[in-house]
Amino acid sequence: MSSNKYLEWLSSTKSYWWNDSAILADMDQAIENGATGVTTNPLLVKRSLYGVPELWRPILYGIELKGDAKVEEIIRRITTEIAKKFRPIYERTEGVQGYVCAQVNPNFQGDADKMVEMGKRLSQWAPNIAVKVPATAAGVKAIEELAALGITTVGTVSFTVPQAVEIARRQQLGLERAKAAHIKPGKAFSVIMVGRLDDYLRDVAHDMNAPVREEDMIQAGTACIKRAYSICKERGYESKLMPAGMRGAYHAISLAGADMSMSLSGGIQAALGQETEFIEHYMEVVPADVIERLQSIPDFRRAYEPEGLKPEEFITYGATQRTLSQFVEAGWTPICEFELQKKSFKHL
Repeated sequence: MSSNKYLEWLSSTKSYWWNDSAILADMDQAIENGATGVTTNPLLVKRSLYGVPELWRPILYGIELKGDAKVEEIIRRITTEIAKKFRPIYERTEGVQGYVCAQVNPNFQGDADKMVEMGKRLSQWAPNIAVKVPATAAGVKAIEELAALGITTVGTVSFTVPQAVEIARRQQLGLERAKAAHIKPGKAFSVIMVGRLDDYLRDVAHDMNAPVREEDMIQAGTACIKRAYSICKERGYESKLMPAGMRGAYHAISLAGADMSMSLSGGIQAALGQETEFIEHYMEVVPADVIERLQSIPDFRRAYEPEGLKPEEFITYGATQRTLSQFVEAGWTPICEFELQKKSFKHL
C-alpha cells in the first residue's frame, strides 16, 4: 500500500479524519493512512452499489423487500460490512473513534418522530454505528432525542454556523440527559459541508453579480467552520465539528491541527499526499477583507452570523434543499431501483 505522509502527520495532531466513501476496497488503504471512521450517505452508498455490483450482489442476496424497507436493508448490509473494518479502531479507542455513518431516510427531513424511530434501528446494526440526521428543525430535535438514548449522532446536511452550533447544542442537551438517566452517552459530531457551501454561494454570487473573487469564494466554508469551531469551544460543547464535502486540499490544510474529525474523499486524500509542508493552520483567521467581500452575498451573511438563521429556517436554506434533494433523487431512489440478484450464491 502507498503511504500518505500528510495524512499520517495529520493523524498525529488533534485532528482525526474519516474516509468519505462507501467503496469497500478503499477502506484498508484509508486505515493504513490513519482513517478512524467512515462518512457514508445515500449518494455514496448508491455510487458503491452501482460501481461494484458484482461485490455487493452476493451480500444482498435474499432481500425480497420493496420501497423504503428495501433501501434500508441494502444500506444495512453494505454499512455493516464496512463497520467490520473499523470495529478494531472502535474497540481500541474505547468508542472515541472507529464509527461508520448510517443516515436516516432523507425523505423524513421534516418528521422528527420518523427520524428518531429509524435512528434507533440504525444504531442497532453494529456497536460502531453513528446515526446521521439532517440539520433541519425536526432533525436537530431528533438528534437531541437520539443522543439522550446514548446513540452516537452526526448532524449532517449542515452548511452554516447557526446549523453547526445548534446541532452541537442539541447534542449537548441529549448527552446531559443520557448522563442524568445513567445511560452511557454516545459521541457527537457536527458537520459543515464546506465545499458544498462554496459551490452554492458561487452560484448565488454569479447570479447577483456580487464583487467576490474566486480566491474569496473558496474560503467561505472555511470561514464558517472556523467561526463555529470557536463558538463551540467557548461554550464547552462536547461535539466534534466535521468539515465535509471538501473541494480541494486547501479545505483540509486550512483546518489542519484542529480538534475535528475531517471527512476526506479519495480525491482529497490523494491531493494531500502531494503536500510537503506539515503545518497546523487552524488558528489562522480568514482575512477581514475576504469576509467583507463575501458579506456582499446575503446568503453568506446568513451562513456566517451565529444568528443568521433560525432553526425553522434551516430547511429553507438553498444549500440544504439542494443537498437533500440530491440525497433523495440521486441516492435513495436509485438504491430502491437497484436490481437484486435472483439466483443463489451458495456455490460461490
